[in-house]
Amino acid sequence: MASSTTDTNLIELLTNISEQLNRYLSSIIFIFGTVGNILNCLVLCQRRLRSNPCVALFLLSSFVSLISILIGLPTRILASWYLDPTATINWICKLRVFIVFSTRTMSIWLITLATIDRWLLSSINMYYRRMSTLKNVKQGMIICFILSIISHIHMFYCYEANVLDGPLPCYSKTIKCRLVTDLIYIFISIIIPLILIIIFGLMTVSNAHRVRTRVPHMIKLLNKFQRHGHKQLKSRIDHCLLRMLLVQIFILILCCIPQAIEKLYIIFHPFSSGSKLENVIKIFIYNIVLLLAFIQNGIPFYIHTLIGGTIFRKAFMDFVRIVNQRITF
Repeated sequence: MASSTTDTNLIELLTNISEQLNRYLSSIIFIFGTVGNILNCLVLCQRRLRSNPCVALFLLSSFVSLISILIGLPTRILASWYLDPTATINWICKLRVFIVFSTRTMSIWLITLATIDRWLLSSINMYYRRMSTLKNVKQGMIICFILSIISHIHMFYCYEANVLDGPLPCYSKTIKCRLVTDLIYIFISIIIPLILIIIFGLMTVSNAHRVRTRVPHMIKLLNKFQRHGHKQLKSRIDHCLLRMLLVQIFILILCCIPQAIEKLYIIFHPFSSGSKLENVIKIFIYNIVLLLAFIQNGIPFYIHTLIGGTIFRKAFMDFVRIVNQRITF
């Protein structure tokens, strides 16, 4: 009897915490993520930055992250008030899930491309450095878009509203659908891009270290002749972008690894396969990692502001001054 009472109390506690997280933490992420991504887009689209291939990738990543937040989080907030339309309306459920998952996948693959671009640019091989161009980046963006669409197109068939044996009413309707969805998300949206990000990130750091240790005289010579030139500004921008990218990679790893672990666990221990307490714990963890995914989408602007050095902050302040002048006149 005592054990049953304890389980009931724990179930009520976890359910209440989940509701509060969806209600308040989701609202905070929504506000800061929306504002941050909008500011990111406005700052990065400035003429002197947007011609940089890595900036173009950051810009599109911020845009698709904004879409993911605007489409994904309002329903989580409404769910805490039992007003979620995806819980009962099929077409909204299907469309919302497809947009959220495809934009999330596209966002992480764009960061992967940015990591590869930084590796190319940091290489001592001239041929690799010449591959870091806007033309190649645009081709990569198209590939990312197609990959994201194809990877999640099955959700229009698999997802339904009013599902009773899932963590949410809008969920995959069959075990096969859940297995396919989870495996695609684990490998296409998390593991493969993270492996590539880590590999090319380490290679970029290695290239940067090699250049600094082996050719310091060349760096001094370049600094001497480029002290006030356009090339030095471009070099400073590239250095800041690398710093911003490395911190963003670290945040991605922290947010994505728990999602992969949770998905793998659910594959072997599906929802509604254990006791009521076990199912509530699974749903609680599911809600936590779901919010982590949205944190991952909402944090880049604040990373760029703190880590981007004077280049990004100056671009941001220039944008603020332009807005103030237009308001004044």
